[in-house]
Amino acid sequence: MSAAFEMVDTAAEASDYSSPLPNPDSHHLFGIDFHVVRMADAVEWVMARLQAADRQCQLVFTPNVDHVVKLRDDLAFRQAYERADLVIADGWPIVSASRMLHKTLPARVPGSELVPTVIASGTTDFRPRVFLLGGAAGVGERATQRLLAAHPHLEIVGTDSPPMGFEKSEQESDRIVEKVNQAEPDLLVVGFGAPKQELWLAAHRDRLRAKVAIAAGATIDFMAGEQTRAPGWIQAMRLEWLHRIATNPRRLIGRYAKDAIVFPQLVLKEMWTKK
Repeated sequence: MSAAFEMVDTAAEASDYSSPLPNPDSHHLFGIDFHVVRMADAVEWVMARLQAADRQCQLVFTPNVDHVVKLRDDLAFRQAYERADLVIADGWPIVSASRMLHKTLPARVPGSELVPTVIASGTTDFRPRVFLLGGAAGVGERATQRLLAAHPHLEIVGTDSPPMGFEKSEQESDRIVEKVNQAEPDLLVVGFGAPKQELWLAAHRDRLRAKVAIAAGATIDFMAGEQTRAPGWIQAMRLEWLHRIATNPRRLIGRYAKDAIVFPQLVLKEMWTKK
């Protein structure tokens, strides 16, 4: 495996990556720190960082239940999370569990909504320069076309669709970093899927000339129209997971079944640990 994915000594390096902006309060749940934010808070934090003069890359991770389950047995994944600057709960089960555990997170903040909301928050005085990294070949370009149709003055400064297995090649990672840096985006949207996107960003953040990088999962696919979000009424009923299984059963049904078994066990473990 590439050195890019070697585990890091986060205790020694944490001070190198402290955010120049104050972070919200956080609650420690399931081995990671979740920031206590609503969507408006997260957008405000990201927009402020995007407009800062400093180009030190800040990482935004959006954990859902599947992340929490993977974190249980993946030390490198947990260490990557320790290097994130903003960690927001992307999943109603996590928010509901936080309330049961008396460490309340106020709302779900999906990465698939955070990215387009940040993009739409640009003004005539400031429009973030955006780079889309991830998705299958052509997906970034289709997402670009749809975004520009909605926001004609948006600056999409680059896209890239790395080949399968790129994370095992230092040369390929170097190529990606160089392409991103030449574009000098304010916002880097990364859609490799978990844990690949978090591991890659944690390994390369000190080399990336982007102000904020969001590990955004399927967000680029959503923006390109390759995948569809659930209708609003399904989201309001907190059944978006069922919509996603119905639209992509081969990829998701096994994952969701495992999560449904393991996550309640992790909640019970958190309850027991508090006693």
